[in-house]
Amino acid sequence: MISAIMIGAGSRGIGAYGAYAELNRERIRFVGVADPDPMRRGYFAMKHAIAMENQFTSDEEILMQPKMADVCFICTQDNMHFVPAKKAIEKGYHLFLEKPMAVNPFDCIELGKIAEANHVHLMIGHVLRYTPFFATIKQLLDSGRIGRLISIQHNENVAFWHQAHSFVRGNWRNRKLSSPMILAKSCHDLDLMIWFAKAHPIKVSSFGSLSHYKSEFIPKGAPKFCMDGCQYAKECPYFAPKVYLNAPDWLKLPVSNDMSDDALLKALKKGPYGRCVYQCDNDVVDHQVTAIEFANEITVAFTMTGFTHENTRTIKLMGTKGEIRGHMDKNILEVYQFGTEAPEVISTVAKSSGHGGGDEGIMEALIALIEEGKNTDITDHNASIESHLLAFAAEESRLSGKTIDFAAYVATLSR
Repeated sequence: MISAIMIGAGSRGIGAYGAYAELNRERIRFVGVADPDPMRRGYFAMKHAIAMENQFTSDEEILMQPKMADVCFICTQDNMHFVPAKKAIEKGYHLFLEKPMAVNPFDCIELGKIAEANHVHLMIGHVLRYTPFFATIKQLLDSGRIGRLISIQHNENVAFWHQAHSFVRGNWRNRKLSSPMILAKSCHDLDLMIWFAKAHPIKVSSFGSLSHYKSEFIPKGAPKFCMDGCQYAKECPYFAPKVYLNAPDWLKLPVSNDMSDDALLKALKKGPYGRCVYQCDNDVVDHQVTAIEFANEITVAFTMTGFTHENTRTIKLMGTKGEIRGHMDKNILEVYQFGTEAPEVISTVAKSSGHGGGDEGIMEALIALIEEGKNTDITDHNASIESHLLAFAAEESRLSGKTIDFAAYVATLSR
């Protein structure tokens, strides 16, 4: 069994990694927690029977204490990762860092160097590699089922309601407050592309903008807050009470610690999640397309868009002998081999639902890494760092309108 401390008892800290520990007490135990919110801190402490003396209001406080566990989890907001991550590593903790690992490329590179210098394991929360769905795709590619991989079409279908919740009203709406959306939402996906390609990126081009969720599309007479008598309440898919009263807990938690209908309605009345989606301070894109060429000639067309009904990922991988088509939430892969009409249909149902089973998978890999030193290509932090740098390069391309030479871009960061 390994021991852990949690910095940031929010939806990921409580609902993903904490939830795994609750169900697997013989494998991992949380012995300390830090969060400024007393309700969330207290709830996490109660769930994991954490002593009062090991409950803290900030990362500074918990990291001032003598090292009390094997691994430190950091699940705070994106722009709050680097400083406590550096301190935890230097204190000797192995580190599990929620993605994105940092909000600028220099800090990503620096954390990798610090981890290696201090001989600790660094794992980034790229949970999709650990899903049965994407792991099966990797196995099919490596087995040669579709021959040599040539190109990938991958869609991150963010869904209109998720775009509004996280990237218009929510914590990831503004680049200065968080990070570019291609990093915050899609470093997962870029990580997968590198994993599948088994090569380094050489060229990156990206295009996208904030096209819809902005003031020029405010419906005539719409108030700034949904509950201030909005005349479009019945027809608007973003009307806040309609979205949140029937939402799953992970969607309600950012709105209010008390997830009762009365508490949610009170929080929505003048809170950030009750704002009209056309009258927020968001500036991140609502759609973006990224094209990548790898050193082995594999090409990728990746689309991230908020204008979808489904909140899922869909993918097509094309090789010299066939192709693979997949729909993540349906847990279905279709494998076509050239010269045959009917595909082989493979079901990849996960044991647990969190990120298609990825939340459970990454926790099991972390425990094996710390207990047995099982560091493989799937847990190597350098691969995670490269996917972050690819996201930064894509954003650089989007803003500059230029194709980015990836090797040259990375070289400039290392000077």
